[in-house]
Formats: sequence, structure tokens, C-alpha cells
Amino acid sequence: MRSQGKLYIVGIGPGAIEEMTIKARDALLTSDIIIGNKSYINLVRKLLDGKEIIESSMGKEVERARKALLLSKDNIVSIISGGDAHVYGMAGIVFEIAESMDDHFEIEVISGVSSVSASSSRIGAPLNNDFAVVSLSDLLTPWQMIEENLSAVASSNFCIALYNPKSQRRNENFKKSIEIIKRYRDADTPVGIIRNCSREDEAFVVTTLKEVLKFDDCVDMHTTVLIGNRESRIWKNRIITPRGYHRKYRI
Repeated sequence: MRSQGKLYIVGIGPGAIEEMTIKARDALLTSDIIIGNKSYINLVRKLLDGKEIIESSMGKEVERARKALLLSKDNIVSIISGGDAHVYGMAGIVFEIAESMDDHFEIEVISGVSSVSASSSRIGAPLNNDFAVVSLSDLLTPWQMIEENLSAVASSNFCIALYNPKSQRRNENFKKSIEIIKRYRDADTPVGIIRNCSREDEAFVVTTLKEVLKFDDCVDMHTTVLIGNRESRIWKNRIITPRGYHRKYRI
């Protein structure tokens, strides 16, 4: 057993191992113990031969984070997170618990390809200018705060990415969010719906704010919704958000 351990907080990317960073893969391969949500463990299980695996379900994040910290005292441990570990991922809760324990831990956060980046790549260049990301999950954030954030973002010219748009328990939050955004954006504003990005049955739809709720059945917890700004446009089933080159150069 090592006298000095370490904890890696690893963003494993959107799904496919091919989209995982080399540094993330190396952290998993050099770790003694891998800790994570079972669904994320399954995405990288082929890399984990010979590793001790500790897996649990959604809602056990605090328990996983505390266990990872304690085990990292004497072991090389990776706690995994889908996408990027510090975009609605495990990095935050791990550092909060480390702070509350007021002890020394060797911790390294390894960033990954976020779901918003991977999803954006599937439908052209929808986030090619300023954008904001809003999670519609009110499990940890009050819905009133989410509404305030949506109104602030929609009233600006940010492109908008919606995470966690709908679950079985929260099947109305997506519709309510679209209605908020419609108060500020034109009906023809481009919208992309990307489901199961980088996983089996990946699919996307490019539509408009006026038509997006017709595709409500395509939206779930494995979906990212991307909404353009005032200059975004649809071209050949892709979304283009200009960076501004047309103002300075001939295109």
C-alpha cells in the first residue's frame, strides 16, 4: 500500500471512449480504485480490468465523494464524472467535503469534453459567440432561481444551452423554460435538440423556438438543448452563430 495517495476527479467526456481525453484515460489506468455512478462506470468499464470498482446510483454523490477522499489517503483513486467534472459534475461536491473535513488531500481535477461542447459539434456552430449554460434540474437549485437565471439570459443576446431539461419527475420544466425564453426571443430563433450525444442511438433535431415543443417527446435527461442568439441562423440542417467576421472581412 502506498504511503501517499492521490485523488483524481476525472471528466470522462460525453460517452464514447474515443471522446475521452488522453489525460483522463491515463488517470483511470494508473488508479487503484475507481468510484462513480453506475451508468458512467459502464461507459468506461472496458478500461477498468483489474481495478477495484465502487459504484452507486444517482443521489449518492455525497457518499461517493467522501469515500473517494478517505480512500485517497493511501491509494490512487479516480472518482469519475460524465462530461467535464466541474460542469455540474463531481468536482464541486468533492472540494466542499474536503473543505468541511479540513484535512490535507492530494487532489487533481482532470477536465473532459463537456456535453455542451460535444452536442454543439453535432449541429454546426451554434455556440460560436457568447453563451450561457442553465440546468433545469430543481433537485438542488430552487425553481424560482432557475426562472430568474433563464429570464436574465434570454433577455440578453447569449446563446443558451439547457442541461437536464426533463425527467420523469420534472416533465414540465422544459415547457416552462421555453415559454420564458419565448418572451424575449423571436419565434424563428434556431434550436437544436441533441439526445444521447456520443452514445448509442445518438440523434439530433434542428428546429425553431416556435416549433421546438413539437419535439417534446425527444427530450429527457440525456438531452442537451441549444438555443441561438439574435444572429443565429439555420443552414442545411445545421445552426450557425456568427462570431462577427462579417463585420470586418468580406466572406
